[in-house]
Amino acid sequence: MDEVVLNVGSRQQVGALGEDLAVAELERQGMEIIARNWRCPIGELDVIAVETVGTRRTLVFCEVKCRTGLGFGDPLESITEAKVRKLRQLAAQWLISEGRHANDVRLDAVGVIMLRGELPRLTHVRGIG
Repeated sequence: MDEVVLNVGSRQQVGALGEDLAVAELERQGMEIIARNWRCPIGELDVIAVETVGTRRTLVFCEVKCRTGLGFGDPLESITEAKVRKLRQLAAQWLISEGRHANDVRLDAVGVIMLRGELPRLTHVRGIG
């Protein structure tokens, strides 16, 4: 990751930057990003990627959570069971709408902490549900 010291902006700017950092990390890990910010009537998927290990291809639906402070805890703590259920529904909806089938599907999360004047910190959790 490039060493960029953060000057925190608006909520939308923070979210966009956090998502850009998450995508860069997923790509650094070798994933191919196939969609970002996919929306349907029931919600939004932040990042959709493909991870290839040997001959095995896994479709990864990744939730990105950003925070500019820790007053409300780690960003990943905000991913509840209800949110995981919603992500499963969204993933199924994406597969249907795109006419795709996948044998291996995984839900991941990336938490991004962006404190003013510090380098962003990322945590990638594989298989959140």
